[in-house]
Amino acid sequence: MFAVCRIEELPVGESVRIEIDAATPAIAVFHTEDGLYAVDDLCSHQDASLSEGWIEGCYVECPLHAALFDLRTGAPTCLPARRPVRTHEVDVLDGMIHVRPAVREEAVA
Repeated sequence: MFAVCRIEELPVGESVRIEIDAATPAIAVFHTEDGLYAVDDLCSHQDASLSEGWIEGCYVECPLHAALFDLRTGAPTCLPARRPVRTHEVDVLDGMIHVRPAVREEAVA
């Protein structure tokens, strides 16, 4: 698990982008009224940072073409996105937000 920030440093309705290492895609962490969620930061439709998108409930709207993703599942709910973004586990331990990156799936030959 990787430390992100203290819970009070990420107010409800805000997000933060974290980079863990060169082998792991950037992750966007969102603090919604329903809790904390983390997804791959890159929109599956086109190169845009979801951490710069608009949060509404448990959804984030991509700032580039308005694709909407469910933060709970990573699934897109409207076009132009058709592929989901990967979700990651989020925990709060002693007031610190931590993210456990999902295991990257291997390409099928």
